[in-house]
Amino acid sequence: MTALLTPRRRRGLEYLDEPGVDGRVTLRSLQDVACANRYFGGASAPLAELRIALHELRTLADDEEVVLLDVGTGLGDIAERARAVAADAGVPLRTVGVDASEPLARKASCPALPTARADALALPFANDSVDIVLCSQLLHHFEDARAVEVLRELDRVAKHRVIVSDLRRSWLAASGIWLVSFPLHFHPVSRHDGVVSVMRGFTRSELEEMVGRAVRRKARVRQRPSFRLTAAWTPNRTG
Repeated sequence: MTALLTPRRRRGLEYLDEPGVDGRVTLRSLQDVACANRYFGGASAPLAELRIALHELRTLADDEEVVLLDVGTGLGDIAERARAVAADAGVPLRTVGVDASEPLARKASCPALPTARADALALPFANDSVDIVLCSQLLHHFEDARAVEVLRELDRVAKHRVIVSDLRRSWLAASGIWLVSFPLHFHPVSRHDGVVSVMRGFTRSELEEMVGRAVRRKARVRQRPSFRLTAAWTPNRTG
């Protein structure tokens, strides 16, 4: 039954991945993504893993500030919620964002989330320089070989934890995002790219295998509600 609900992985074409996209369309579509994050698990999935990481870090270094890097931050909505989660947990959290899109980097940047334009394949940070590196719904945008490079780059920068969150491929998820996009008044680009994103998504075993290939570590990969996956691991600096 599961195999019938899981389509063959397809690359497709996401309009927002194409060069020269109008910045206004990018911003409008990312507003739709933020809406989907709020209602359909895009934020709750990585934040569930973040709560675990914050609890572990609090026991290691009580009262010390924790730095979180949000790679592919978009409009910064997940980083904003991460700060709220940390505040509830009594952990001082500083968030930094990077995004490959200049309009998005400018829009997201604020005193609470200084944001720079940067490529996930070449993060402008030193080795082991950030406590937690978070990458949500970005990995599926890359071909597999490039996705492995992205995972290695996240691992290089992270000191304590890497959290990757992405879409779990399913016919139900693809049809669901298409249907709900109409009453939520999503932009046509968001509607198209949302379906393509799902078809580019992963199964649990695929994501686990990809992380293992990239960093030679076995990640904790979990299925989350609303057809989401999370992978989390601690970088191995002795290997």
